[in-house]
Amino acid sequence: MSDPERYTTETGSSGTGHFESGSSESGSSESGSSESGYFGELAAALRAGGMAEREVTVTVTDLTAYLAETGSPAEEEFGPVKEFAARLAGGGGGDSDSGGPEEPEATAETWKWTTDIYNDRRLLNVYGDQGWEVERLDAFGRFVCRRTVGAALRWEYRREELVNRKRDAVESELAPDGWEPCGQWAYYLYVKRPKAASAGPAATVATGPGTPRWSVYFGKKTRALLTVSVVSMVVLAFLYGSGAVEFNLAIAIPIAVAAGIAARSGVRKDVVDGTEDEATGRG
Repeated sequence: MSDPERYTTETGSSGTGHFESGSSESGSSESGSSESGYFGELAAALRAGGMAEREVTVTVTDLTAYLAETGSPAEEEFGPVKEFAARLAGGGGGDSDSGGPEEPEATAETWKWTTDIYNDRRLLNVYGDQGWEVERLDAFGRFVCRRTVGAALRWEYRREELVNRKRDAVESELAPDGWEPCGQWAYYLYVKRPKAASAGPAATVATGPGTPRWSVYFGKKTRALLTVSVVSMVVLAFLYGSGAVEFNLAIAIPIAVAAGIAARSGVRKDVVDGTEDEATGRG
């Protein structure tokens, strides 16, 4: 999924860690070393799972910044490294006994698509109503969907933010109402259930629309953010190349960090407020 937060390159937050009263510097150092080791193992596991180097870097950076905000130990917050890496790289499900993704049935259509955080819930439910079931999220954050040819079930979806919440606890809370996990990206958990749980027999679609034309959907907010970012980089590159400005790393890094934190905060506020946007598809 194309979440603006995911492309934020943060190298820190407003604080450098949580310190309990009376803690020694050596204790803090040991804790920092432990977290560094956890993310080092996570990065290696993600690469081994086939995730692109850029995605690995951005994912680990985002999670490191998130952990700095919560102050929780990495393994307590995310779980064992191998299991967490498997969820990030493969969507946390859909593997067969042989260790690979389960092959779709011959009578099933498949489709992969992605969107931003402003359109995910709306589009998931639009396509779920057409019979598309999300099986997992792949290493690139795309929803991997299938639809049974003939009489497909209608599906409904919701998104849960795992900030200061344990995934197991969230799943247990939602399970009595028929919700089951279908993928996770960073601290966003997506769950699904057949619409029969709320609509009864009407929750089937005999002949749904064809496979959607587009595979990427960005809303106005995301397009504006990407446009501003690209234009800013082009202008800075031109000014630097022409000698109009002198590149100063000591100034550039704080500006980049501040911009990243501001973007992250803005997106987080939009998520909390439930802000949505109108997406435009791309092939």
